[in-house]
Amino acid sequence: MLFPLKALPGPVLTILREAARHVLRRPVIAVAAVPLLEDGRVVLIRRGDTGTWALPGGTLEWGETLRVGLERELLEEAGIERLNGDPELVGVFSRPDRDVRFHGVSVIVRARVDEPTRKPVNPLEILDVRAFHSRELPRPLALGQDDMLDAALNGLTIFE
Repeated sequence: MLFPLKALPGPVLTILREAARHVLRRPVIAVAAVPLLEDGRVVLIRRGDTGTWALPGGTLEWGETLRVGLERELLEEAGIERLNGDPELVGVFSRPDRDVRFHGVSVIVRARVDEPTRKPVNPLEILDVRAFHSRELPRPLALGQDDMLDAALNGLTIFE
């Protein structure tokens, strides 16, 4: 049997409503990479939900730093086990219409990486991982990520 929320004292309900408002109506922070192999190819993932190609990345988990979240997402989604040096900030992208699921704020970095060595953790979420030369990049990318990729490849820094 579920506990009826109406049974809670008024002040407790007020706190719960305020907490839910903050949790459910605030932007979600994500980190994604433009992973570059030594030969200059870009590693992309093919998403299971849309079938389109995208930058590997995702939302931060509670208690994670951007660096830890980036390393986790690269391993889980693209099978990339190691960054070669520090990632370089490409930009912060916060356009609310970019993702229909929620308002995301994405921190995008350019990262030198080794070749992927593992398969994606969730094959339903990530259908494929592939490295592309710049002239072969599939377009359009999922979730309007073309501008993110272009900024990284052209050495731009974006704050939107």
